Amino acid sequence: MTLTHYLVLATILICIGYLGMIVRKSAIGMLISLEIIFNGINLTAVAFNRFLYPDGVIGQIMVIFIITIAAAETAIALAIMLNLFKQFKTIDVDEINLMKW
Repeated sequence: MTLTHYLVLATILICIGYLGMIVRKSAIGMLISLEIIFNGINLTAVAFNRFLYPDGVIGQIMVIFIITIAAAETAIALAIMLNLFKQFKTIDVDEINLMKW
C-alpha cells in the first residue's frame, strides 16, 4: 500500500467521525465519534512516519501519547456523563442544556 491509500483511509475515518458528531444526539455516540476521529489522526501520523522516516520511531511515540490522552479524555467524559445521567436521567445533549453555573 502507498501513502495515498493510508491517507484516504484516514480521511474517511475522520469524515465518519465528524458526521457522527453532527448526527448523534447521545453523548456516548458523540464520544465514540470523537474516538474515530482520533484513530484517523493516529493513522495519518503512523503513515507519514512510515513513509517519510522509515527508521524513526517519533511518529509511533506520538501515537502512543495521543492514545494515552484519548483514554484519559474518555474516562473523564464517561464520569461526567454518569453524573449528568444521575442528575437529569438522560444523556441526550439537547435535553441537557439546563446546566446551572
